Amino acid sequence: MHVLTIIPTYNEIESLPITLGRLRDAVPDSDVLVVDDASPDGTGAWADERAAQDANVHVLHRSEKNGLGGAYIAGFRWGLERGYDVLVEMDADGSHQPEQLPRLLEAVRTADLVIGSRRVPGGKMVNWPASRKLISAAGSLYPRIMLGLKLTDVTAGYRAYRADTLRKIDLDAVQSKGYGFQVDMTFRVARLGLRIVEVPITFVERELGESKMSGGIIGEAVVNVTKWGAQARWETLTGRSGRR
Repeated sequence: MHVLTIIPTYNEIESLPITLGRLRDAVPDSDVLVVDDASPDGTGAWADERAAQDANVHVLHRSEKNGLGGAYIAGFRWGLERGYDVLVEMDADGSHQPEQLPRLLEAVRTADLVIGSRRVPGGKMVNWPASRKLISAAGSLYPRIMLGLKLTDVTAGYRAYRADTLRKIDLDAVQSKGYGFQVDMTFRVARLGLRIVEVPITFVERELGESKMSGGIIGEAVVNVTKWGAQARWETLTGRSGRR
């Protein structure tokens, strides 16, 4: 499989060199696309220097910080245009361990979407306080109930898509910018009747840099999930198509 790992960045100058080094060691056959949103700390410039030294590393510069969802959509388009078979989402901050990527790539051979789950047997979260785990659990439970998703970790961001899966989705219609993007994409794949598999991962809280999570991002996700759930129920009642 021709694999592209997409890493969105904004002010990740401390963590990106470590994460990228680990990824190139763990899965040297994967190409890497750093999608940088004009980081003022020099992340994009560092990525350019690394790309000049490594033909498997590429950089896509965006003009401003415009959300996680937009960065991944831009990365998907870049990868699809160049004929990659599998496109991987990975955080720059080290919370997604590159050494566990092979288990996602093995699973995606027979699945349309593979999610690295913190909540299936064998999955776990490291260095998270109980309060953070509770918020995360609630953040996953609500969309599962509202959208009828038979998964344990719909907000997880460590995932691998087959290129054919992404081609079946209207990427122009995906408007979610924050972490609700993961729920949005999962719901779209599920409604297409495609196969989604969860594999266990160990999620490690970032040690460098600052989290991009905010109240606005959480609010966007709650509003959108409620809207999508209501729309799906209305479509079921009226007999309309269930594909978004």
